[in-house]
Amino acid sequence: MANAHAPFHPIIYVRGYAMTEREQDETTADPFCGFNLGSTVYRATADKNQPAKKFVFESPVLRLMSDYGYADIYDNGLDIMDGEWEGRISTRSIIIYRYYEQASALLGSSKTPDISHFARGLSELILRVRDLACANPDNQLAPEDFRCYLVAHSMGGLVCRALLQNQSLSDGQARACVDKFFTYATPHNGIDMAGINVPQWLSAGDMNNFNRQNMAGYLKLEALYAKTGRVDWLPEKAFASERVFCLIGTNRADYGVAMGLSRSFAGHGSDGLVRIENASLWGVNAKGKLSAPCATAYAYRSHSGYFGIVNSEEAYQNLTRFLFGDVRVDIWADIDGVQLPPEIEGKTVNALYQFEVLGSPRGKRWYLTRRMAEEDSVACRSHQELTDPTNKDARSIYLSTVFLANRARVNPMRPSLAYGLTLGVRVPDYEVERKFWADGHYEGGYLFHDTVIVEMVPPQQPGEAWTASFGWQSDNVGRATTPLSYKTLKTGKQVMSIAFGAARAPSITGRLRFVVSAWNA
Repeated sequence: MANAHAPFHPIIYVRGYAMTEREQDETTADPFCGFNLGSTVYRATADKNQPAKKFVFESPVLRLMSDYGYADIYDNGLDIMDGEWEGRISTRSIIIYRYYEQASALLGSSKTPDISHFARGLSELILRVRDLACANPDNQLAPEDFRCYLVAHSMGGLVCRALLQNQSLSDGQARACVDKFFTYATPHNGIDMAGINVPQWLSAGDMNNFNRQNMAGYLKLEALYAKTGRVDWLPEKAFASERVFCLIGTNRADYGVAMGLSRSFAGHGSDGLVRIENASLWGVNAKGKLSAPCATAYAYRSHSGYFGIVNSEEAYQNLTRFLFGDVRVDIWADIDGVQLPPEIEGKTVNALYQFEVLGSPRGKRWYLTRRMAEEDSVACRSHQELTDPTNKDARSIYLSTVFLANRARVNPMRPSLAYGLTLGVRVPDYEVERKFWADGHYEGGYLFHDTVIVEMVPPQQPGEAWTASFGWQSDNVGRATTPLSYKTLKTGKQVMSIAFGAARAPSITGRLRFVVSAWNA
């Protein structure tokens, strides 16, 4: 019997790290562990001298309730892990994994267990949710058909990965229940302070949970860590990489923890705590080879606080589109060639090309993904990488993934789904013979900068074809009128390509490649 409730499965929220006893007590005292926090402001630009703009976001909990009919599972002052709890749960339930209770002075022993212990507790919680959901006759759900979502902030994502990747820490039935996994600002490759990974010996507040060697142990990545020095790997045999989404924060300036010391030590290219380069995941196959990047998007939000990533419209839209959306689009830039300024052609040149990306759905006031040079979130390639004919992989650059939803269409009568994608490639600081080439350099210039609108109509009936069109905004503002052809892969996914750039010097040419697939079909 299939799960007739798909894609609306129970959501289990796993909160992030609480360092001090006070923070653990505050977490324990909060029924939703921060998932209920909203926001009324957002920054339109990176300029802190400008006032924040008002934008009311009620909180993930409230929005899931009002938009999708979800409900919490608290009843008569108890939650489902309390022995006295009685009741029923719907498949549209929000469950908070309250793992800090046992560590708090309020309800626990004031001793913090390790992540392995938290992972085992999450396994038990999943099975409890399954049993209760299947026991509700209104759901008409068999245990083998039960599915749930894991949504985690910060360290909570590591707890979930320990569950999924380390079979000794969880029940196989619990792992099989997980349909999708979403992370906000999780340090998938650990935490670096002042460029140094948190040391193993730093046991205060369990900070060594973020030491890569320790992480390799509880994530079962010893071999890959020994080979690569990294732990941001997701074995496909443990959990399919295409079912994971990593949302990365890029605003360190508004993270005020420890009176700003955290953002100072985390440095540029972080959300104030987690470095951007450490906040994504990559799938690896059975041979230990890279298989695919997990879906990733970027938001100009800090790790937490008034401008935090969890309590933001951008994060909520990425979350709900990933969980409940209809179309997935993986965005790549395939570089065909670069041309140097004629004055330095033929000389020994060093240069770093920065790729900016802004992705926005039609009719909305926010970005689904935002990668800007000033926010240290761009994709980068060196001149050597882009001109080496033997290094084909370096010329295929993963930019982001966006999910589109029929429910969110501005005009419900319009069958198409559309989004705008701004691609910018910054003019690099050319170095000739290891010296900065100032002649002809103008700061902030672009080799390429334009916005393309892509409009797609998914098949309306089985057997029908996709239709798609595009339009560069430098030619036709607000319209996508050029037919966009595609080829179908063996997987059923559609691949669409749009050429960019011009054959002049200096320049960069290539193709935007969109890998499109039905989602939640």
